[in-house]
Amino acid sequence: MNSKKQIPQFRDTNLTPFKEEGTALNVVDGKEVLSPIAPNAKERFLKKKRSKPNADSLVEKILQGDRVSLGIAITLIESTKSSDRDIASKIIDKTINSSGNSIRLGITGVPGVGKSTFIEAFGMKLIEMGKKVAVLSVDPSSGITGGSILGDKTRMEKLSGSEKAFIRPSPTSGSLGGVNKKTRETIYLCEAAGYDVIIVETVGVGQSETLVHSMTDFFLLLELAGAGDELQGIKKGIMEMADAIAITKADGDNIGKARMAKSEKEIALHLSRNITNYWKIPVMLTSAVTGEGVVDVYNKIEDYISIIKANGVFEEKRKRQLLNWFDSLLVERLEYSFNMDSRVRERRLEIESAILENKISPVDANDELIKIFRGENE
Repeated sequence: MNSKKQIPQFRDTNLTPFKEEGTALNVVDGKEVLSPIAPNAKERFLKKKRSKPNADSLVEKILQGDRVSLGIAITLIESTKSSDRDIASKIIDKTINSSGNSIRLGITGVPGVGKSTFIEAFGMKLIEMGKKVAVLSVDPSSGITGGSILGDKTRMEKLSGSEKAFIRPSPTSGSLGGVNKKTRETIYLCEAAGYDVIIVETVGVGQSETLVHSMTDFFLLLELAGAGDELQGIKKGIMEMADAIAITKADGDNIGKARMAKSEKEIALHLSRNITNYWKIPVMLTSAVTGEGVVDVYNKIEDYISIIKANGVFEEKRKRQLLNWFDSLLVERLEYSFNMDSRVRERRLEIESAILENKISPVDANDELIKIFRGENE
């Protein structure tokens, strides 16, 4: 075996390897070749990198179902930069009338219940039925960077590979119920892009699920047989919010436990106060492995949507969702304005020090900062 290192050959001997400015290293026919870069390529690249996304162009592509443009728009929505927020607001304004034609589905369940596995199996079945599916899957946030830790595209490989699916993992950033602050805006954009079913997955670690319930049409609770109500955090409030319950992993050696859990849950629901007279909460057995019960879940969802559209509840839900969105935006923007106010920021550290030194109570300190914000101390 020849141990002498082979010297790379270059097509143009006038080029100095690795030193000539304006060249790029390429591999041609298994050989390293220095090729000249096209004139002004660097300038064009930097200009493109610096250029701001155009709202009209993004809207046009989103309405055509372009997933890349949809992802860019969501990134702008989640951005804290004021310039990005301005573009995002324009995009929302221009797409709001194209939204509303989907089923908004909330799915919750504790870690280990198999949410991602169920959602992938569920999503693939919907695609087989000719549906387009968007999954707004919420990851726990890093306490240091605030970014997503897990990344649901790695947990839903089959679904993420489909052209009819859009998966967007977003950090919770400490939001209540494990829902990103911009989830509502993202739902509307996904609808404008033509997705038929929008799935909002929550972290499911025992925090309030009221938020996701307030922005969806149907709320699905996933339970694991034998895990125990205490472990799963299944309290009366969440049970009352659920429009259906699915027992997951009902296959193999677990099928007996799953059937028993189904019976117990049905008895519990029968004994509890029924909130509506038009819908009986179903309890279903599902298996992402065998596919058993997955289509049944969607059929129940469609049944429910048909009923509430007929009796006017659907329209009322959508109106409440709009007003809830308005309220949350109002609180968020007031909080942002307050925290960014130069007068508040100037006095805040002093007031915090005074609180720690017991010179002022937190209540009085709050009142003082609010007066500063309102300009009442001027």
